[in-house]
Amino acid sequence: MTAFETWSHLGSVLAGLMFAWAVFKQYFPPHLRMHIEAYAHKAVGHVYPYIQITFPEFAGERLERCEAYSAIQNYLSTSASARAKRLKAESVKDSQSLVLSMDENEEVVDEFEGVKLWWSSNLIVSQKPTFSVYPSPEDRRFYRLTFHRSHRDLITGSYIKHVLEKGKAVAADNRQRKLFTNNPSSNWGHYKASKWSHVVFEHPATFDTLAMEPSKKRQIMNDLLKFQQAKEYYARIGKAWKRGYLLYGPPGTGKSTMIAAMANFLNYDVYDLELTTVKDNTELRKLLIETSAKSIIVIEDIDCSLDLTGQRKTKKQEKDEDEEKADPVKRMVKGGNESKDSKVTLSGLLNFIDGLWSACGGERIIVFTTNYVEKLDPALIRRGRMDKHIEMSYCCYESFKVLVRNYLDVESHPLFATVRRLLEETKMTPADVAENLMPKSDDEDEEACLEGLIEALEKAKEDARKKSEEEEEEEKAAAAEAPAASAMTEKEEQQKLSEVKESDVR
Repeated sequence: MTAFETWSHLGSVLAGLMFAWAVFKQYFPPHLRMHIEAYAHKAVGHVYPYIQITFPEFAGERLERCEAYSAIQNYLSTSASARAKRLKAESVKDSQSLVLSMDENEEVVDEFEGVKLWWSSNLIVSQKPTFSVYPSPEDRRFYRLTFHRSHRDLITGSYIKHVLEKGKAVAADNRQRKLFTNNPSSNWGHYKASKWSHVVFEHPATFDTLAMEPSKKRQIMNDLLKFQQAKEYYARIGKAWKRGYLLYGPPGTGKSTMIAAMANFLNYDVYDLELTTVKDNTELRKLLIETSAKSIIVIEDIDCSLDLTGQRKTKKQEKDEDEEKADPVKRMVKGGNESKDSKVTLSGLLNFIDGLWSACGGERIIVFTTNYVEKLDPALIRRGRMDKHIEMSYCCYESFKVLVRNYLDVESHPLFATVRRLLEETKMTPADVAENLMPKSDDEDEEACLEGLIEALEKAKEDARKKSEEEEEEEKAAAAEAPAASAMTEKEEQQKLSEVKESDVR
């Protein structure tokens, strides 16, 4: 038999097999086909010496991305570029090189303790007809691991654990911190829509550059490290692994900078929650569920976000609402904005940070900032919810030394003594001190900047003195007017009494 005849015979056999398979798929009843396929798999299993394990991309009722899939992807990315023949290239922000990974339906060989095994990246495209320009959400990606059955214990025990640990380590090394903001709920149903949008977190603030007393900074850093390492401790005491921080103080004292320094210190993501865009308590809980571990959830200026005083409505507010309900014109005028008003309540926010839902996930820090701590409801900032209260105060001499080192790269100067005296005599925020220390042109040196700061401090001191004198004069004037007003009142009462007596006589 010639080679041509051999290939012709082989082609006929393959064509016959394909025809038989098509007939089998088309005309055999589904339940009978399932039994035949099951027995066929068993028969092949007795002869085929290899075992396969599949790791799908999505799993669970909520179709969350499988952690094992992500870890395997990171593990293979370290060696796929050297072994795979077909690769995918992805660009990373601020990176000069591309990140290479296995392309779909590609296979690479790995070796562990002298055992050879195979990884393949697979994609099953949905067969359902679709008219959308976007990929079908039913497309399934998965990794398949193939190995000889004689090495089952080694692979299922040591090797898979090794892959997952190394993949998570690679993810930690390559992890980019992200800054999230919540999307309006009206956009949640769009294609590939998420409850949070993010950008790369690139804030350069650290505790080294933070203008604060060194002892206070060390205390905060130790507290953060203790929290980060306390997973087993929180589980033992029966408390959710979270911690609340309240940052309060005048504007310009570095509250936002403190949050950035905390995120960089712990290598956590930041979720900047805008309460005014959250419609109700249910949406607030959904946003909490979508936050990841190792994150800081921030609500800035919470005293300005919503009315969270916890007090009942005044009689005037209740009367206005009753009038709006009774008057259709007022209802129509307000109707355009009524649906946009947030209905998040104090109770809903308390459950968000300290209720049953707060235990979903772990390793989270919740930070509130405010300029007026006295306006907040005591229930909102009590210990257990806001565990640590940090006052961000005016600039002291220790804070000034940090700022002058940051802005002017100066450790000592003869003018420091004058600055120290003025800082003890007047109040100026770190933001104002930093602005005066920043050179405004190439001609300004450190001495000119320090002289400008001294001038600003002296002016602030003089303004504070004048304001104090004006307040004293106003108090004296009010005190002087009080006896005169009291005397006038007595005179009027006497006049009224005399008029009453005269009328009685008449």
